[in-house]
Amino acid sequence: MTLSLVITAGEPAGIGPDVILQLASDWHQAEAKLAWSGADIQQMRLTVLADPALMQRRASQLGLTVDIVTLADHESPPVMRPGKLYVHPVSLYEQETPGQLSPANAGYVLKTLEIATDGCLSGLWQAMVTAPVHKGVINEAGVAFSGHTEFLQHRTASEQVVMMLATEGLRVALVTTHLPLRAVADAITGERIQQIGRILYSSLQQDFAVEHPRILVCGLNPHAGEDGHLGREEIEVINPALQTLSEQGMPMTGPLPADTLFAQHHLQHCDAALAMYHDQGLPVLKHAGFGKAANITLGMPIVRTSVDHGTALDLAGTGQADDGSLWTALGYAALMAAARQTNANS
Repeated sequence: MTLSLVITAGEPAGIGPDVILQLASDWHQAEAKLAWSGADIQQMRLTVLADPALMQRRASQLGLTVDIVTLADHESPPVMRPGKLYVHPVSLYEQETPGQLSPANAGYVLKTLEIATDGCLSGLWQAMVTAPVHKGVINEAGVAFSGHTEFLQHRTASEQVVMMLATEGLRVALVTTHLPLRAVADAITGERIQQIGRILYSSLQQDFAVEHPRILVCGLNPHAGEDGHLGREEIEVINPALQTLSEQGMPMTGPLPADTLFAQHHLQHCDAALAMYHDQGLPVLKHAGFGKAANITLGMPIVRTSVDHGTALDLAGTGQADDGSLWTALGYAALMAAARQTNANS
C-alpha cells in the first residue's frame, strides 16, 4: 500500500530540522524502526514542508550528507531512500539562527501547517507529522496560538478534537488540554466527557483496530473524590457521563483514582486511559516512553501525529537531538493512514 505523508519542519531555530535530517540520513534503518507499524517502507513517500536553504544549512552544521531535493508545487516525491530528503519549498521570512527565536518566522511556521492541513484535506497526503513549534514566539508575533491541536481543529472545521499521546504499552487521551489548572474543573462537563469519550472509542476501533476498546477513566479529584468528601465532580459530572456512554454501547471503567489507575496491573487490561487534564496523564506517559512517544490528534477528518517534545533550542544544530520520537510519530501516522485506507476500501 502506497502511503504519501507530509512532515512540517516546525520552528526553524529548534530541533525540528535536525531530527528530520537525521531520519533521512538513517533511512536505511527504517524497516527495523517502523516494523511495529506494519508500514510498507518500500512504498512510503515523504514530503517535508520547509525552506530548502534552511535544511541545507542545518545539514552542513550537523555534518550530515543528505541530498535536499526541491519539489515543484503538488509534485509527488519518489519513495524514500537513505540520504534523500524531498522538500516542498516554503520560504523563511528571515534567515534562522539555531537556538535563537525570531517572531519574524511565525508566519513561515503557520504557513507550513496550513499547506499540510489543506493538502491532507484534499487527499494529496494521507497523513501529516508535525515537528515542534514554539507557541510563545508565535504569540509574540501577534498571532493567538495555543497549540497544534487547537489550530488544526479550527483549520479542519472539526467540532471536537482529542489529544492523545501513545507509546509502547500505553495510550493516554485528555478531556482538557492547554488550560490553566484553575480553569480545568469548570471545563469538565458531562457533554464534553461524552464527546471526548465517543471520539476516543471510535478512533480506537477505526484507527487502531481495537474491536472492543477497554478504556480506564481518571477521576478529577484525589482518590476520585472520596465519595464526595474531596470534591463532587465524580458524582455529579463524570459518573453520569460514563453511564450515558455505556448505555450507548461504549462502556468505560471509572472514574478511578489517577494515582492507582496507572499501576501496571490496571494498564495491562487497558487499551487507553482517559485523563481529565494535561498534567494528570501526560507525566506518566512521558515517564514511560519519552523520546519514543507520539502526540496524536483524534476526531479530525485527517490523520495528524507529532513528536512528544518541544523545540529544544539549546540542542539545535549541535547533533545531540534524539530523533526517536519522530520515528514513532511517523510509525503511528502510517499505521492510522493505512487503517483509514483499508476502512474506506472495505
